Amino acid sequence: MHKLKKTQNISLPVQEAWEFFSQPDNIEKITPSNLHFKILSRSDAGEMYPGMIISYKVSSLSNLVVKWVTEVTQIKKHKYFIDHQIQGLYKIWHHEHHFKEIANGTEMKDILFYDVRFGFVGQLLHKIFIRKRIEEIFNYRELKIKELFGSG
Repeated sequence: MHKLKKTQNISLPVQEAWEFFSQPDNIEKITPSNLHFKILSRSDAGEMYPGMIISYKVSSLSNLVVKWVTEVTQIKKHKYFIDHQIQGLYKIWHHEHHFKEIANGTEMKDILFYDVRFGFVGQLLHKIFIRKRIEEIFNYRELKIKELFGSG
């Protein structure tokens, strides 16, 4: 299993940061355009809740379009939410989104636990490019968030 951890401070009160990041429709705004990310459906258009199912399509490699389905498993409003992939490219995808009020805004922390499919071949592909691609996506997200909200 692999782990990626990113921490970023933004110039928004924690309530406003929560409102933006807990809305599935905003994911596309912080995702690289070359992924062609699009929400296909979700179980409810209202506020996020445990058990919410969200379906996406994403192009991860060249023009290979993959359906990705996640379930929001845990929420503590203004503190954290956790989603799990239940269908998609990865064997395991557990993504924690944490929010903490700080002096000049909000500290956001992403903790991602993931594992690849296809045994030895998958691990080799991870070493060659999957890890790098995931880091690029999170680095893009960090820059886009800084552009949208500034640094705390």
